[in-house]
Amino acid sequence: MYIGIPKELHDLDHRVALGVNSVAQLCSRGHTVHVETGAGAGSGFSDEGYQEAGATIVYSAEEVYKRSGLICRVTTPTLGEVDEMEPDQLISGFAHLSAASPPRMQKILESGVTMVAWEMLREPGGARPILRSMSEIGGRLVPQIAARLLESPAGKGTLLSGIPGLPPAEVTILGAGEVGFNAARTFAGMGAQVTILDDPQRLAEMDRVFDVPGRFCLMYAYPDQIAKAVSYADVLVGAILAPGERARHVVSEQMVRAMRPGSAVIDVSIDQGGCVETSRPTTLRDPTFVKHGVIHYCVPNFTALVARTASRALSNVIRPYLLQLADDPRCLNCDEALREAVVVHRGEFVNAAVAAAHGAQAHTLEELS
Repeated sequence: MYIGIPKELHDLDHRVALGVNSVAQLCSRGHTVHVETGAGAGSGFSDEGYQEAGATIVYSAEEVYKRSGLICRVTTPTLGEVDEMEPDQLISGFAHLSAASPPRMQKILESGVTMVAWEMLREPGGARPILRSMSEIGGRLVPQIAARLLESPAGKGTLLSGIPGLPPAEVTILGAGEVGFNAARTFAGMGAQVTILDDPQRLAEMDRVFDVPGRFCLMYAYPDQIAKAVSYADVLVGAILAPGERARHVVSEQMVRAMRPGSAVIDVSIDQGGCVETSRPTTLRDPTFVKHGVIHYCVPNFTALVARTASRALSNVIRPYLLQLADDPRCLNCDEALREAVVVHRGEFVNAAVAAAHGAQAHTLEELS
């Protein structure tokens, strides 16, 4: 198969979908890999390294798309990139199409491509290995961001850990999934006081893991409890995710108004629309805005802040699925995990949650084959 790796076009995003080792393995199995020049430079992968692995370096995104049947991306394509796509092309990456704007979604459908969304891939036992890997990075990165947001002059000027005689910062985390768990553990390691809200089953699991009396507070994610925990938070982390679905606003604007001036909101759910009513997407270049005196950080692709780590982790975790897909594209129909990841096939919705987010009906792969 002809495989293409374009350079990510989102501002300051230096991640790349595949590293040199993954490319070498694809090439060793007879596949042809085209890499756009400079695609891996920001993650520590040189053009020369890709060439030594057997890839061909090309000099424009247009050339990557024209020469390749399978495109390996990190993030959802821009409107300009959709114009480069060919009918029946396979596009892999983190798509987050439930939150896509109507014009971009329409262009994707009209292009006639098949989109494999890594955040939707699910193994038969329920595990989501690719989403988990990126969520681990995101969760561990959030406390670094929070510490900067609390610094003077823009923030409250609060030290996360506090010092003897002065209490630590109060951190509230909505959602105890992979992002929430990793964020909580890292915040606690930095000395913060952490409140986690989720359903009873997940809280029981957290209680068994976090055996540190006094450092963690576990609360049911009921509206009144959320409002209480938000009101005293120096840092609020929104980490609620239902894969394929648009995020629900569980934190209202009124709750944000009740937060203390200089507090910070980090809405990790923003790539699915955000779980805080006052959130709106921001960028790596201009990551924050202030609403009701509260700093909001809402960058969908914030793991690009650690591009080298994120790229190497992504390349390793998607490698077996890409090898399977490149060896036999028909596995989209027969492999349960990859089948779960297909959200659009030949210009039609095949995922019910994504289709519902856009007021449409989903088809089955069998109907479109």
